[in-house]
Order: sequence, then C-alpha cells, then structure tokens
Amino acid sequence: MNPLITQLKTVLERSNRIVFFGGAGVSTASNIPDFRSATGLFNQKYHRTLSPEEMVSRSFYEQDPEDFFAFYRDKLVYPEAQPNDCHKALAKLEKMGKLKAVVTQNIDGLHQKAGSETVYELHGSVLRNYCERCHRFYGVEAILETSGVPRCECGGIIKPDVVLYEESLDDTVISKSVAAIASADTLIIGGTSLVVYPAAGLIHYFHGRDLVLINKSVTSADSEATLVIHDDIATVMREAVDALE
Repeated sequence: MNPLITQLKTVLERSNRIVFFGGAGVSTASNIPDFRSATGLFNQKYHRTLSPEEMVSRSFYEQDPEDFFAFYRDKLVYPEAQPNDCHKALAKLEKMGKLKAVVTQNIDGLHQKAGSETVYELHGSVLRNYCERCHRFYGVEAILETSGVPRCECGGIIKPDVVLYEESLDDTVISKSVAAIASADTLIIGGTSLVVYPAAGLIHYFHGRDLVLINKSVTSADSEATLVIHDDIATVMREAVDALE
C-alpha cells in the first residue's frame, strides 16, 4: 500500500469524529465535470462571451431565464451519474460510526445516493426544485422533462434549489457545517482547491488533531495540513477505508 494511504488509514483508525469537506473533484470519477471548466458562450443579447460563472448567476437567471435553463440543463444536471468509490467509502465510514458529517460544495446528491445520511449541501441540490410563486416542490424531472423556462401549475417559474452566484448560502446549512467542523477531531478536505468562498473559509473553524488534504493539485491550505496526498481521491479513500475492515 502507498505509504501516504497507510498514514491516512492510521489517522482514520484513531479518529472518532471525522468530518469530510468536499468539492467538485469528488464527483469527477462519476463523470461530472466542474461546470466552471465549460467554454464560455457567446450571448447575442449581450454581444459578448459570458463565463460559466456569469451564466449561473442570479442576475443572468432573472435577465435571461431561457439561456440560463439551457446552460443549466446541459452543464449542471447529470441524472445518470452514480456514486464513485469516494462516495461509497465515506458512507462506510459513517456506518462505522467514525464519520459524523459530509460538508459538500457539490449539488449532485451522490453522497446521499451512496448511503450517507448526514450531508450538508452548501450549494443546494439539482434534485430539488421549487416554484418561486407558490413554493411547491418538484423533483429534477420538472427541469429535465421540460424545455425553455419550467413553469408550475400556478404559472410561477420552477427554480432549482441551487445557490447561484450572487445569492447567499443558507444560514442553517452554514451553522450546522460550522458546528460539525468545530467539533471534529479529524477534517478531511478532498477534491477542492479551496478557492470558492465563503465555503472554503469553513476550514478555519477546525481545531482538531488531524487536517488531511486530498487533491490532485496544490491547495492554499497544504502547509497547514498534517497529511497531504496529491492523488485521485476515489482511489485514496477506497484503499484507506477498505484497509480498516
């Protein structure tokens, strides 16, 4: 076994209050690309190329909902995606009683699909949608099985329960995430370069023993970690958790 994965196994063995904080890299092995890697699209109305971040902003949603939903359906919703080895390993850790929470920046719902129960979705979920007028909730079919701007029976727009750029994170989700991280003895950060704020700032609430960073590229927090693994997170988590059994 890779010596770094052996070190991670040791950390997992001595930990009883683990929290996992994950980003887009966690879903890569499930063939879900980071939407921010999408090519900017030329918009006729604005006569310029819009970035992916602009196209999933609150202002673009309000100003051009047709193009917003076209981009959203194409780049943010992957109904056929399945949990990968990282998702499954975290679900196992939770069943062992070691993992207390998953805090995720992802919106795909794959942690729950893998069996994790305590999941705090900082940016919401594509699986939940609601009417902005009457607040009726809809599944993902309301978006995928329609074209143009999806409408409720009352006539209101069905909005994805996803935090768009320019929108605030949910206070309750933030509070629960902070509480989980603050009480953890080990924080594992995986699949994120820690550049998206305010979510990335949550790690500053961690005061436990082991800070583990698993990411293919260097992050701004590498120097603060007790263990850094620059490798595929699905492989690393699967091998480390399997070694506990």
